[in-house]
Amino acid sequence: MHYIETLREGERINEIYLCKSKQTLLTKAGKPYESMILQDKTGTLDAKIWDPGSVGIDDFDKLDYINVVGDVTSFQGTLQLNVKRVRKVSEGEYEPKDYLPTSDQDVDKMYQELIGFIQSMKNPYLKQLATEVFIDDPEFAKRFKFHSAAKSVHHGFVGGLLEHTLSVTRVCNFFADNYPMLNRDLLLCAAMFHDIGKLEELSTFPENDYTDEGQLLGHIMIGAMKVAEHTKKIEGFPVKLSNELQHCILAHHGELEYGSPKKPALAEAVALSFADNMDAKMETIKEVFAAAPAGEMGWLGYNRLLESNLRKTSL
Repeated sequence: MHYIETLREGERINEIYLCKSKQTLLTKAGKPYESMILQDKTGTLDAKIWDPGSVGIDDFDKLDYINVVGDVTSFQGTLQLNVKRVRKVSEGEYEPKDYLPTSDQDVDKMYQELIGFIQSMKNPYLKQLATEVFIDDPEFAKRFKFHSAAKSVHHGFVGGLLEHTLSVTRVCNFFADNYPMLNRDLLLCAAMFHDIGKLEELSTFPENDYTDEGQLLGHIMIGAMKVAEHTKKIEGFPVKLSNELQHCILAHHGELEYGSPKKPALAEAVALSFADNMDAKMETIKEVFAAAPAGEMGWLGYNRLLESNLRKTSL
């Protein structure tokens, strides 16, 4: 396969890509053309069909996998594909994993590590809750392994939700070891469930966009409600413990202006908010560095999440 990151100006390609977006626009002369964003696992490519009605241009929609024939050109310093022919392809002609950004870690190994944390819990109610959701429900496990943790900011790839959740759980486990006042089981359970609402907030790949539920409620509220529903089904689950777990989820962004309905009022909620924020920012830096040109040691530009210009260290 001719991956997008390997394309060079002047090449003619005949390849299958995912059509991430598609718009019908008008040139300055009033002539309609199609503007698209094509995607594979290595990146995206701007593409144009300047004569949509010509022979060889078949019908297709956004999020279809399409075979395109075209010339790689450059416009304002960015590669662009001038499409000459296009057809919608059928299942079996492509391998979906070639077209979606994916975690560079082993998804099954990550999930097993997460299960290990559940099995180490001592509190019977929290352990039962996490077991019923993460271990006893294979359909949930399948969705959780595949889902992203964001549309674009951090961990916006297949396996991203699991990778982020596991990383936050690891950090919380360290916090519990280092600060004995923390309730380890409550903190670990909160870490595992803190972003569970993203399964409903974001649609699955290849779309990976905000749903109506996500826009109206957001993953924090969705997650807290789901935890409340699950705990009510477990006989004898302490109401106070359920409320404490929900509070950790509601407060895990740390500040009201960052989207948390509540500010942390428990030590475990404070610890979770720090772990979540740290992992999000470190992953953002990782992704910024990965997108930089090979060997680039200069300043990489202002990042909105970090509110700073970034560069790699000299060593």
